[in-house]
Amino acid sequence: MSSLRLSDSVVVAASPEAVYDVVSDVTRTGEWSPQCRECWWLDGGTGAVGDEFGGRQETPERTWETRSRVEQADRGRAFAWSVNDRKVLWRYDLEPVDGGTRLTESWEFTDAGLQFMADKYGPDAEHEIATRQAAAREGVPATLAAIRRIVEGGGR
Repeated sequence: MSSLRLSDSVVVAASPEAVYDVVSDVTRTGEWSPQCRECWWLDGGTGAVGDEFGGRQETPERTWETRSRVEQADRGRAFAWSVNDRKVLWRYDLEPVDGGTRLTESWEFTDAGLQFMADKYGPDAEHEIATRQAAAREGVPATLAAIRRIVEGGGR
């Protein structure tokens, strides 16, 4: 198996530091994610590498919780986390450009995640993986557009 990856970008009319301060505050994820309804820091986490946070996801078919770990926290440059023992990786990369910051959101379904799906779903794994890939393909641009609106609108 090989991992599945996708990413998309948007330019936000704000500094990389201002954009980072929003996207690294996982407690705000429910404001922009079409699937993640809320996140919360675990054990006093604040967003440093190694901190963990929980999340509640919802789709019309199901609701579930995840546990994530901050993998990179470089203010103004990148914020990344892994989900459920590195089965999925998410990241925001920030790059200064004319007019603000190019914000890139990336998603990767790792080899470990693909193997987990194969073990859990057997012959239905391909369908389950495709469902999650479609959710990311639709969710990433929607998330980026919402973050841009929040940051540019001065939301909270």
